[in-house]
Amino acid sequence: MAQIALINPRFEVSYWGLERVMPIAGKRATMPVSALPLLAALIPDSDSIVLIDENVEEIDYSILEQMDIIGITGMIVQRFRMKEILAELKRRGKFVVVGGAWVTVEEDYFGDLADVIFIGEADESWPNFLHEWRNGNWQKRYEQAAKTDMSKLPTPRFDLLKVNRYQSGSMQISRGCPFLCEFCDIIVTFGRRPRMKTIEQVIAELDALRALGILSVFIVDDNFIGNKQVVKILLRDIIKYQEANGYPFRFFTEASLDLAEDDEMMALMTEANINAVFVGIESPNEDSLRETRKNQNIRPKGGTMLERVHNIQRAGMEVWCGMIVGFDNDDETIFDAQLQFLGQAWIPHIMMGMLYAFPKTPLYTRLAKEGRLDRSDPPEFGTNIIPLRLGREALQRGYLRVMRMLNEPGAYFSRLDELYVRGGLHRENLGRMKYWRRHPLRKLKDQMLSAIASVIVFRRLMKYVDSKDLKREYRGRIWNAIRATRDPTVTLTYIIKCAVHYHHYSLIKDMESDAAKSLSAEAPRLELERTAMISG
Repeated sequence: MAQIALINPRFEVSYWGLERVMPIAGKRATMPVSALPLLAALIPDSDSIVLIDENVEEIDYSILEQMDIIGITGMIVQRFRMKEILAELKRRGKFVVVGGAWVTVEEDYFGDLADVIFIGEADESWPNFLHEWRNGNWQKRYEQAAKTDMSKLPTPRFDLLKVNRYQSGSMQISRGCPFLCEFCDIIVTFGRRPRMKTIEQVIAELDALRALGILSVFIVDDNFIGNKQVVKILLRDIIKYQEANGYPFRFFTEASLDLAEDDEMMALMTEANINAVFVGIESPNEDSLRETRKNQNIRPKGGTMLERVHNIQRAGMEVWCGMIVGFDNDDETIFDAQLQFLGQAWIPHIMMGMLYAFPKTPLYTRLAKEGRLDRSDPPEFGTNIIPLRLGREALQRGYLRVMRMLNEPGAYFSRLDELYVRGGLHRENLGRMKYWRRHPLRKLKDQMLSAIASVIVFRRLMKYVDSKDLKREYRGRIWNAIRATRDPTVTLTYIIKCAVHYHHYSLIKDMESDAAKSLSAEAPRLELERTAMISG
């Protein structure tokens, strides 16, 4: 019997990490990575397995001393911490294997600190390694010959996670994206043909999550609607599951902007109670979108990008988005263009980043040939590209200015109020809302729970926010939302949105206080975290 530990290293403070929100929410991290419980499910029952997520617990090296194999996974934003852990384990003479998004695109990064590396998907290569390790003939490098057949994956071992320490759960239904965005490493790792789990697998995972009390779930697919025909069938079965079990789940996911052109898909998603969708919009500059081959965002027959964002919101889903500055077709005007577009789009949560070239992507190959890569680690100006029409300092300054202005209280709450106070978000289309209309007693119970939670979270918000001005701002905004909606579920959502604003506002202030130091570390994390956060 082998004793195995799998480790997810801690993230640095970052935009989506919401570290300042966690004590207000009473949690330690937003959600677990999907890799650890899945890899655990692929280990034979005869072995002993421990999962360690450093984002919710400290690493106990005395426990690791007893392990035969220690696995570490991680994304680019975790690479420095991964090195620290690997160095300590090397000093202790432990046998360590490394996989995940970063080592997949930068195979030599960890040198001899890792005994074995796994490139790309490891659903087949991981069990193969374990078999060869038992026979004493394991290899230094593993890479699957073919993409994983998703229909053969087991239910992840969610039970091995400390689920009560996370804000939400996570599950993966599909891998792969059909598009060709030049900067994206997703198709490098997962390919362009979307591969999906069966409805039986999805229902088994929902049962496992519900048994653990996890009712808020991020579907971590890089493009949930990659295979629209199959997804629509799947959504109808998820709707039946929600209906049969009293709509226990709130879902969030990622999708491409062409979602807005498919009314049937949006209706099914809201009926399944998908509350929000992350969309890679990237830029209001259509020349930049063409440059990076983001052609799915340039479809005149589908309406403008702004119209498509509003279509998704009117369907009942909040839109979160990723935006990028620093494309070859960007000049000094791009910063004001971003601000104008986002203000009109009513998007509260915006992952803004400077363009970054991941190894093995078409963008990296092109810029390497052009001699336009900064190969220092971390790069001096927060991005490893050398822009064509912008100086690197101008790009850095403009990026910071946009982030600051987007998160000024007036700008942030103007966007938020368009959705929740002035009615831009048609929440009545959500499946849970429709279910409540048919089951008023369940609605009363859930709204009472929301009212109680609102009081608890509001008190924590007032305790942890250290600015009197922000506290006053939040109290006024929350009171206006209460008067306008008289809905406890909206009140709770709005209070949480205040906590999220506090995190983002404080993060930008920290970055601005010492730009020379923090941009080299923080700025790439904002974009890289968004692009890579679920590929691990």
